[in-house]
Amino acid sequence: MSRSTAGMFAGIALAFAGFFGGFGAFLLVAALGALGGAVGHWLDGGGRAQDLRDAYERSRR
Repeated sequence: MSRSTAGMFAGIALAFAGFFGGFGAFLLVAALGALGGAVGHWLDGGGRAQDLRDAYERSRR
C-alpha cells in the first residue's frame, strides 16, 4: 500500500471519528494513528525490541 493510500485511509478514519465521536475521539484517533505510524516506521527501519530495552535501561541510570 502506498503512503498516499494509507494517508487517505487515515484521513477517512479521522473524519469518521470527528463526525460521530466529537473532538475528543478525533484527538484519540489522531494520537493513536501517529503512534502506530511511528512504530511502523521504526520497524521498517530494522528496529529491534532489544533497542527499546537498552534505551529504557539507559534512561533509568
